[in-house]
Amino acid sequence: MRMLLLLGLSLLSTSIIAQASTSSWCGNSFTDPAHSMQMPADWEKLPMNYPKSARDADLVISFGQQTYPALKPLVEQYARQHNLNIVIQSGTCGISAGKLLRKNIDTGAFCCPAGKSDRLPGLEFHTIAISPLAVIVHKDNPLNNLSLDQARRVFKGKLQKWSELDSRADANKDIITVARLHCKKRPGHWTLLLKDQEHFTPKLKEIGVIPDLIAKVGQTPLSISIETPFMVMLYDKSKTVKQLTLDGHAPSETDYIASGQYPFYRTYNLTTWSNGGNKRDISLALISYLQKHIEENYALYGFVPASKLRENGWQFKGNELIAEPTGKRLSQVHSN
Repeated sequence: MRMLLLLGLSLLSTSIIAQASTSSWCGNSFTDPAHSMQMPADWEKLPMNYPKSARDADLVISFGQQTYPALKPLVEQYARQHNLNIVIQSGTCGISAGKLLRKNIDTGAFCCPAGKSDRLPGLEFHTIAISPLAVIVHKDNPLNNLSLDQARRVFKGKLQKWSELDSRADANKDIITVARLHCKKRPGHWTLLLKDQEHFTPKLKEIGVIPDLIAKVGQTPLSISIETPFMVMLYDKSKTVKQLTLDGHAPSETDYIASGQYPFYRTYNLTTWSNGGNKRDISLALISYLQKHIEENYALYGFVPASKLRENGWQFKGNELIAEPTGKRLSQVHSN
């Protein structure tokens, strides 16, 4: 009995040491909301610079790859209901950031927390939800669960054979890691898995757009990647992609995600200009409408709404999510 107890303690301590060693590989969850990007003295006074096609619009919005398919139909519905001319543009977080810098848009969408360079003078961030990043594999892969430590080691290249994760796998089968390393200068999202591109295995296959990433995993039985459940649902039309549990928890477990225990996730923000006048009022009303819809229908998108985050102790400054629950920083915000 004593030997069994000592063996159990040894295995537990080994697991804790392994987790500690990989936790230092991940990045920050958020930037300091007090930071403000230094701009030329007259920048704040510059008028909005809409493209010709949008100069008669009541509102101009730029969505990214994640937010465009989820929110565009809702914005169109809201515009019809309120007789508004809302111009909706598609792009990425980086494109939204560039348009905000040039004052081309009233509202920009981000699928990650604000980076330091995103915090322009007078720009306000409103968090509508977070979404877990699911670890995904081909549907025929016998593996159903990974530990966080294993996931980090796989994408870092420390584990390279499927047989190192599952004794049923062929010893000669290499793991093919696939990822979309967007928004490299912003915190959160995939940086909570590994802090920067240099931490990923040199064998990583980078994919530019989400549909191609889902297709790659669905067509490659030995591949592994990460993406949000909503994007998997949207683009995995042939049902060839499977979402793994992480440390025994599925990315569909809303209460578990809300508790702060799931290690990597996206943060969805929409912006307004503090000096935007009537257009700011329209933006705020629209954002309130979107938030209400998500609060009532979050399961359809695999989101965790802001209200559940507040209930679980996530920290907000105004409407912006700025920190994980106190004492639950499992993504090791300060591990750098």
